Parts: sequence; C-alpha cells; structure tokens
Amino acid sequence: MIKFTIDGIKVQGKEGEKVLDVAKKFNIRIPHLCYHPKLERVGACRLCIVEVEGIAKPVTSCTLELKEGMKIKTHSPQILKDRKTALQLILANHDYSCVTCSQNLKCKLQKYAEEYGTEKIPFEGEKRISVPDLSSVSIVRDNSKCILCGRCVRMCQNIQTVNAIGFEGRGFYSTVTTPLNVPIVNSSCVNCGQCVIVCPTGALREKTDLDRVIDALNSGKHVVAQTAPSIRASLGECFGIEPGISVTGKMVSALKQIGFNKVFDTNFGADITIIEEATEFVKRFKEKKNLPLISTCCPAWIKFGEQFFFDELKHMSTCKSPQAMVASLVKTYYAKKNKIKPEDIILVDIMPCTAKKFEITRSELKHDTDIVITTVELVKLINQFSVDFKNLSDSDFDNPLGESTGAGTIFGRTGGVMEAALRTAADFISGKDCKDIEFKKIRGLKTLKEFELVIGKEKVRAVAVHTLGEARKIMESIREGNCPYDFIEIMACYGGCVGGGGQPRYEDDEVLQKRAEALNNEDKHKKIRKSHKNASVLKLYKNYIGKFGGENAHKLLHTKYIKRDYL
Repeated sequence: MIKFTIDGIKVQGKEGEKVLDVAKKFNIRIPHLCYHPKLERVGACRLCIVEVEGIAKPVTSCTLELKEGMKIKTHSPQILKDRKTALQLILANHDYSCVTCSQNLKCKLQKYAEEYGTEKIPFEGEKRISVPDLSSVSIVRDNSKCILCGRCVRMCQNIQTVNAIGFEGRGFYSTVTTPLNVPIVNSSCVNCGQCVIVCPTGALREKTDLDRVIDALNSGKHVVAQTAPSIRASLGECFGIEPGISVTGKMVSALKQIGFNKVFDTNFGADITIIEEATEFVKRFKEKKNLPLISTCCPAWIKFGEQFFFDELKHMSTCKSPQAMVASLVKTYYAKKNKIKPEDIILVDIMPCTAKKFEITRSELKHDTDIVITTVELVKLINQFSVDFKNLSDSDFDNPLGESTGAGTIFGRTGGVMEAALRTAADFISGKDCKDIEFKKIRGLKTLKEFELVIGKEKVRAVAVHTLGEARKIMESIREGNCPYDFIEIMACYGGCVGGGGQPRYEDDEVLQKRAEALNNEDKHKKIRKSHKNASVLKLYKNYIGKFGGENAHKLLHTKYIKRDYL
C-alpha cells in the first residue's frame, strides 16, 4: 500500500491506482468530462486537474498514478481558477442552451458551468453550428453540442470495434464524424447507443418517439405496451428509488395510468425464446451440426454480425428476439382471441436499447411493433403525465402475455440468456428435471464468462460475452476454426441490457451490478424458474403455436438474416 496525503487527509492506496479513482473512494469529488471508467484515459478536458507538491504544473488526476508520499490538493484557489478557465474555453465554442439530457436533468457540462459560475465567457469563440444528423432511427448526432472529449470515439472504436465515428480535422476544425462525413445511417453504426451512454453533453442522444406515443394514446385505437426485463431494474433510479430495487408493479401501474389498454411482459417472449432456442440447440448438439449456436436476442449484435461476419451466421439461432416474438403474438394470437383487427392495435415496446428502434424496421419482422421507446423516454413520458411514480401501488401484467418465469427475467443482464437456455437444455437433453445446477460463476460483469455443463455423459461448453469487441474476438475464433464452445451468448452493451443505450446513464459498475442483482432477486423469488414450465406458454403452444420448433413456430417465432453493406 502507498501512503499519501489528499486535501490534508492521510490515506493509503494501491500501487498503480489513479488519483481520480482514489479521491472518489474518500468522497472527494473531482469534476471530469472526458474520463469514463470503461474508456482509455486521455486527460483531454483538463477539468480533473490537481496540484501535486513538487510538480510545477497542474496534473490531470484521471491519468496521475499514486506515488509514495504524494501531497495532493484537489480544490486549491489556483485549481478552481484553472478549472473555470477550462470550462470557459469549452463553452466559448459550444451551444449549451439545450435540453437534451437523459433523466430530465441538465448535462454534466451545464451542471459544472453553474457550479463554477461561467455565465460570462471572456474568450472569443465560434459556436459549432451544425445541422443535426437525423438519418438514424435510433440516434441523433448534434455536433453543435460536441466538446471533443472523445468518449464516443473511444467507445465506438476501442470497446465496440464498430468504427462508425472518429475524429477528423485539426485544431479548431477538429470534429467527430462518420467516415467520409456520410449520414450515420450509411455508416457501420449498429445502433447500440453506447456512444449515447458515454456522451456527457447530449451531442449524441436517443431519437425520441414520444410524440408518436402520445398520438397513439389519443387515437381511439387499442394501445398495448410490452416492457423488457431490464426496465424494472433501472426505472426506479430516475424517481429517487435506490438502484437495485425492482419496480415491476409500479411500472405497470404507471403505464395503465397513462392510458395503455394492456401491459404485457416481454419476459413472456423470453420464455418462448428459450423453448425455441433450446429446441434448436439440442437438435444441433445431438447432430453435431452448425455448432456453436449463438443467441440472437440483441439487435445491435445481429446487425454487427450481418455486417462483419455474415459468412459465419449459420451459427446464429433463427429465433426472433423476445420483443419480436411478443409483437408477433400480439398482432396474431391476441388480436384473434379478443376479436380486434390487427390494424386497430398499436403496440409500443419499452426497451433498454436504442437498437430496438432499428430492429422493428427490419422487413423480415413484418413491422409487428409500431413504436419503440427507451427507458429514458419512458421517464419523460411518466413526468409529462405527472404520475407520482414513487407512491404508486403495484399492478400485475395483463394476461395471456403477462405470465413469466425467473428464466425470462434474467434475460436483462449479461449471462442471463445462457443461464436460462442451459436450465431448459439440461432438462431437454437429460429427459428429466435437472435440479441444483449452480450458475453463480457466470454472473457478474466479466466481459467473458465460460461455463461447462455436464449432463450424464454429455458435456456442454458455453460462454457469455458482452461488448462487441468481445463478440469480434469470438467470431474471429469461429472463422479460424478454433472456437471451443457449443453455445454462445452475445450482448452488445456492457452489462447486457441493464447497461443498454436507452438506459439511465451511469459511470459506476456498482450501479450495473445492482440492476443485475434486482433481476436475480426477482428470478430467485419466482415460483417457476424454467421457461419450459411456464403454464401460460405451454397452453399457448397447445392451443395455437403447436409443436416446439415446429412449422407454425417457425412461421411465427423465427426469422432470417441478411448481408449488410457499410462504410
């Protein structure tokens, strides 16, 4: 351990730790814009500077490693003055008279500007005027709000390896843009929204569809909502509820108060996904054909695969995502059962994911969903309708598409699809109810988690990865013919759906871990924890879908993939 002094307090830290991280442990807040714990540290914004005795110039605390005996001041008069100057320089070229922040709060830059009293800008600057790029169905790019912190570029290039955006030009003419300045819809963007999560100013944000939702609610048509598993684990944070508390019942109550006729659970679709995917996997596993099988719940991963690894997509499951499965059933089974014309139903999907907005435009999914909004948009909708969320009583999802198992719930976090699939695959392969399988080792936030399941004489080797950088490594190993796995779960976003591009922003793994634990706890307390034991799902198969993996199931619940070009 290294002994040092920070703001007069004698403390200890580990060798190699950065000053910014250690300060946080001791509740010393140092402002920062370009730093994010997932990204390479570049010290570009200069807001996190500190004084170190013996060093003549201020040093960026995000890059400064601890050394024995250091004496650090984080808020000296000179440091406060220099930070204010740095903010003024940023603001001299920035349009910050905007209201584009998630959670209906001011962005970090605006908050720091208020804290440091930067109402007057003493520097001559030229505002970055640009026309917002609205070409994507998922993400808006507005360079007038960009401060060149580079967080989005590092996320897109280093973590996701998509390379849809990068720096162009020098000095004042530097900008973040797409290759050849094409509209983002024509780039390699996969709509994952991880750039949105790390952008501190709203230069990148989800494309809102709230006006369409409000129009739908006033259309006189039958308006249905379905909510993804992870929404219940993150929504409460935006209304003063501690992270890690599931707000399923309040969420349903809020949607009904707003005016939705029915509220269904995407977890129901997750249970069907597992039945179809496990059926598909067991067939391939027994035939030793087209292994590994890769999960297909994540639309950003699917587009990534179609762009970069189309030659290996025979390994992908043909199952639609849970969202798309429920959508198909709403416009067919539910409509027929309730004698409602499909065209008189408006389906609104509430998702943690900006890529879901793209998914519903895929021609092979028949446009069953009408509108997708994100968790962040749902927060704004609830606030627009003045719903007192925190004090709502709980309501249940509507049947027949509202009953789900614990396996469906854990779809919302990394490793959850694999765990749910193996619970069912173990029973299908063995022909009995396999109990006491321990899955704890594949939980948590490691970006690659391996698992080996032994069923009698059979051994299933599985892996779950999150972030597209990890997906690329897995796909390259498949392409090279040295992939050791039978089943692979891929999620584009860090942490899985709990860290999706449409979720409330976070900078701390602890928040993601708490969201994941909320889903684990809900799973733990469910009476039924295996998808193929969901009574409502089994009844649906008996009365409507037919055989697991059968002809009608493939017509309703399966899809195909296409090769996509990109810049």
